[in-house]
Amino acid sequence: MTGVNRLKKLIQKHGGTITTSIVEKNNIHREYLNSLVKEGELERVSRGIYITPDVWEDRLLINQLKRTRMIYSHETALYLHDLTDRDPLKYVVTVPQGYNPSRLKEEGFIIHTIKKEWFELGLCTKKTTFGNEVKTYNMERTICDILRDRNNQDPAIINDSIKRYFSRKEKDLNKLMKYAKELRIENVLRTYSEVLL
Repeated sequence: MTGVNRLKKLIQKHGGTITTSIVEKNNIHREYLNSLVKEGELERVSRGIYITPDVWEDRLLINQLKRTRMIYSHETALYLHDLTDRDPLKYVVTVPQGYNPSRLKEEGFIIHTIKKEWFELGLCTKKTTFGNEVKTYNMERTICDILRDRNNQDPAIINDSIKRYFSRKEKDLNKLMKYAKELRIENVLRTYSEVLL
């Protein structure tokens, strides 16, 4: 099988979005990417990221492919979990302490920094509207995050998302309380829960 055919199969396996690093990990020379771009079978959408012409450009996926250390959080995570109807105007992400967020700020992201030991707490993946998996926090961690940042949040979004969370069959109240304790917002969560329920 030629390198081009191997690359085409790999692109198909990844749903029409491919990165230079994935190509290299599969021992395919990156020159084949350039060949497909010249032939119009691939488009370069960002440095090291390519999509086929029939694929919608999924900004959530592309942003995360560019920056593997960031995790979608807060309002963006609420949106991914269908805990809000509001489309995020700006993507909200969390990065670990020590990460340099200057590029993310330049590109208009809202950035939260957190202790390294809390960075992966509640990490999961969710599908975007285009069906691609991206890293985000689970519903319980997301509720805790918006409560920790409540002074910078729209109260209507907080109230609506908490009501939606409590109406979900798949909610995990034990996990929610565990995270609230870990993130030191137990009392805040209790107050909101008593008022809203």
